[in-house]
Amino acid sequence: MADMGGAASANSATEMLEDGVRRRDWIHIAALSTAGVGAASVLIPLVSQMAPSADVLAESTTDVDVSAIQPGQSIRSVFRRQPLFVKRLTAAEIAEANAVNVSSLRDPETLADRTLPGNEDLLVTMGVCTHFGCVPLGSNEGENKGDFNGYFCPCHGSHYDVAGRIRRGPAPLNLAVPNYEFKSEGVIRVG
Repeated sequence: MADMGGAASANSATEMLEDGVRRRDWIHIAALSTAGVGAASVLIPLVSQMAPSADVLAESTTDVDVSAIQPGQSIRSVFRRQPLFVKRLTAAEIAEANAVNVSSLRDPETLADRTLPGNEDLLVTMGVCTHFGCVPLGSNEGENKGDFNGYFCPCHGSHYDVAGRIRRGPAPLNLAVPNYEFKSEGVIRVG
């Protein structure tokens, strides 16, 4: 009988060990599940608040009607709360821009680099000087266009040519050309 009692107590110890492991496994699973739910409840709002709001998404692109711009004329628009210059170049201005030795420029870019293929007469630039962010003159009729017949920044004297390339003054770079494409025949979408 002693043998049977010893075997019975060994069986009950094994059953208790198995039950203990099962309980422990269940406790681990429950603890990890609770931690996962807690982490998700913290991370989801954190990530959601980093997403752009509706007003920011609305400003992510701007459509500009360029069909009425005549050669030699330019218009101002707004893109992401900054001025946007859109100019239709004349044949003489295109020839003037193409005649410049690009290697002599501080920020070397050709007119073709700054316009869309097949639309070299339409120059789209941000109206923000690359020196300290002032708005250059030259996009409106009668404004000072600087020494190179393009744009002139009155804050610190940067001169840009007809292609918006820096030619003289403290500005380190050309006027920025934003990403844009033709949405339809006479409308561009900037952004």
